[in-house]
Amino acid sequence: LIGVYTNRQGERWELQLKGSGRTPYSRNGDGRAVLRSSVREFLCSEAMHYLGIPTSRAASLVVSDDDVWRDQFYNGNIKKERGAIVLRLAKSWFRIGSLEILAHSGELDLQRRLLDFIIQEHFPSIAMNDSNKYLEFFSTVVSETANLIALWMSVGFAHGVCNTDNFSLLSITIDYGPFGFMESYDPNFVPNTSDDERRYKIGNQANVGLFNLSKLLQTLKPLLNPRQKQLASQILEGYGERYYIRFTELFKMKLGLLGEHEDDNYLIAFLLKVS
Repeated sequence: LIGVYTNRQGERWELQLKGSGRTPYSRNGDGRAVLRSSVREFLCSEAMHYLGIPTSRAASLVVSDDDVWRDQFYNGNIKKERGAIVLRLAKSWFRIGSLEILAHSGELDLQRRLLDFIIQEHFPSIAMNDSNKYLEFFSTVVSETANLIALWMSVGFAHGVCNTDNFSLLSITIDYGPFGFMESYDPNFVPNTSDDERRYKIGNQANVGLFNLSKLLQTLKPLLNPRQKQLASQILEGYGERYYIRFTELFKMKLGLLGEHEDDNYLIAFLLKVS
């Protein structure tokens, strides 16, 4: 993260470099990016934006003279590729993992401070003096995550790596890695060649979203009282219905279906099966 930029419309964007090298949290990777993946992120994030799907944006792409070694198909065939750096921007780069790592290490004071900052900066509808602010925050993230994944499904987009570190707290599409679009409907479609267990297949994205939200709830529980914990669990239980309603709305719009009919869902399922 290199800074925050405010444009002429008063919009604040966090600027981030992808591919510039190792960071304190980069595990064993070199933190570099190759040209082909950088171009793909640039093009897809802009495509998603113009498809009306919440997403990070790409501002610029710079090609590096440094060589980067990659095993593109994870088959042991390592090749030298040209590196690149993408300057990308989003309203926020905070993820579920940003809170999860603090809860895991027991840094509850820092977690509370960070959560208060995120709510104050990015959730203006939530009053900071509201005793239920963390509950309201969780409810918003659950609803918007369901909406985002339904939008992904409406255009056949598979993210490829839907872990908690790639799920935005603002429910925008971030971290374009081994993503892909389905050519024809296949719930088992997996764009990530390293995903041998098909955990992140396109037909499982909604379930993985629920898993990630359950992890978010675990991180929030130390900050909730018993009644709030019970209400938060009920909110999480409503995720599936929220996703199903939004999914149905989007596909009815695509088909031009007006009003409500008992056979609408059957028609959607039938058309997906034959597509």
